[in-house]
Amino acid sequence: MHNPKGVYFVSFAVVEWLDVFTRPDYKNIVLDSLQYCQKEKGMEIFAWCIMTNHLHLIFRSVQEDKPEKLLGDFKRFTSKEIVKAIKESPRESRREWLLEQFEKAGKKSSNVNQYQFWRHDNKPIELWSNKVIAEKLNYIHNNPVEEGLVFSPEEYLYSSAKDYAGERGLLTGIVKLL
Repeated sequence: MHNPKGVYFVSFAVVEWLDVFTRPDYKNIVLDSLQYCQKEKGMEIFAWCIMTNHLHLIFRSVQEDKPEKLLGDFKRFTSKEIVKAIKESPRESRREWLLEQFEKAGKKSSNVNQYQFWRHDNKPIELWSNKVIAEKLNYIHNNPVEEGLVFSPEEYLYSSAKDYAGERGLLTGIVKLL
């Protein structure tokens, strides 16, 4: 992320593209963390969407000159909290298998102690024109439609599509780009 004040589109996935976000508890950890980053770490969020195995985000860092550090902190924290929630959830039937997958991924990575939850690639794209902004907003909000989860973007609860449709979404403080 070469421009510290830039607006970035990022996507990052769970290791092995595991469908972890099929449970609201885990999605809510991501939501709570995004809200914390908004209030306490200067993350300005323009759009977001949590899919079953990945997250899309358009954001800017307004307090720090290092958006990659802000994103790294977010990923580290959510990784630890989601793994902890998986360990402690009495309803998680996939617990042992998921933890085994995270541990296997962690062993392949030099900078992970035990469990690796997120893949390391974020694929940041700086949004520098209205055309690129519109493309990425459309992509984010239509992702649940393309996956067959809903018929229209604003029906999907875990995204900012409602905010762009004039309704109130789950995450407050969304700044609309277009």
